[in-house]
Amino acid sequence: MVTKENIKRKAPTPGPGPLGKLYLFTYNILQFLGWSYLLYQIVIHFASGKDSTSLWEAVKFTLMIFQNAAILEVLHVLLGLVKSNVLITGMQVASRVIVVCGVLSVTPTAPRSIGLLLLLIAWTITEIIRYLFYAINIYTKVPFFIVWCRYTLFYVLYPVGVTGELLCFYAAQKFVKQHHLWSMELPNVANFTFSYHYFQLAIMASYLPLFPRLYLHMVSQRKKIIGGESGKKMN
Repeated sequence: MVTKENIKRKAPTPGPGPLGKLYLFTYNILQFLGWSYLLYQIVIHFASGKDSTSLWEAVKFTLMIFQNAAILEVLHVLLGLVKSNVLITGMQVASRVIVVCGVLSVTPTAPRSIGLLLLLIAWTITEIIRYLFYAINIYTKVPFFIVWCRYTLFYVLYPVGVTGELLCFYAAQKFVKQHHLWSMELPNVANFTFSYHYFQLAIMASYLPLFPRLYLHMVSQRKKIIGGESGKKMN
């Protein structure tokens, strides 16, 4: 029996209002421009004859600004501006922030790894497409070409990005261990011990169960969206 209570319970959750949409549009456009500029910096760096060993110095400030800005996306979910899984969003953002701020920024070895170039290629292309997709989708239907790129290029970009991240973690290990970076050893006043070296190893190990889950989620989303719903406006 349909009652007012059931109707109320089944009512869809309202999306963001006009100001919320304007904010999200602005955020996504700024991120789109930021990651586009980062890709431009990478191209100019190599076009000028420089090699990958000095790439970090050319891109670090842009990368830190726009990657750390993604922390706001967790807040967007918590505030109900975006419908997404806060745990998955948080893990995705945290893993990248750790790579940028806890690996590349604090060790001299990770930025010289080929992993930096790999993750930059994967991240920039992925984020340019993703943020453009989100910005357009706020007000109108997303062109099919962008939808296709969003739900197809990940087949290659996700493995490339993860490989780059793991290579950067690996390149940082020797330096982190030798210099006891961000670690606390006993005895100390707090009677507490923490090894950043083992913490990083644990993060690397977490990729094994988490990456396949994310990858298969995107495969499932592609089947759903490209397989018959691409003509509809996506929420």
